[in-house]
Amino acid sequence: MKAMGIDFGMARIGVALSDDTMFLASPFQTYKRKDIETDLNYFANLIKEKNVSLVVCGLPMNMQGEEQEIAKKTREFMAQLKEKIDFELEFFDERLTSSIAEDILRETEKDWKKRKEKLDMVAASIILQDYLDMKR
Repeated sequence: MKAMGIDFGMARIGVALSDDTMFLASPFQTYKRKDIETDLNYFANLIKEKNVSLVVCGLPMNMQGEEQEIAKKTREFMAQLKEKIDFELEFFDERLTSSIAEDILRETEKDWKKRKEKLDMVAASIILQDYLDMKR
């Protein structure tokens, strides 16, 4: 069984997957959103295809620890996904993951457009790895 990390956004969703032992998270892809039904079907199929039992979704929080506006949309999307397919769901504080991902990518990719394409999936892998590390 695997875990999936999600960095939810209105235009893109970053996806990371763990190895079968749920020890190591790796960036998987950045999904460009289409419409809600297409998006939900895509993720339901991906969860089945990749044999995912746990989804760790980043929850946008401000520096005071309060949920940001997009957190409501994140929770709604995940609730709709859970109606389509059964999986364990955990929300995880994603504060600073995008800036950490940007720092990591800046070291390896000088072109901003290429970094931007990878940013969401790297953020998703940071969310998932932090969660997996915390659970050990």
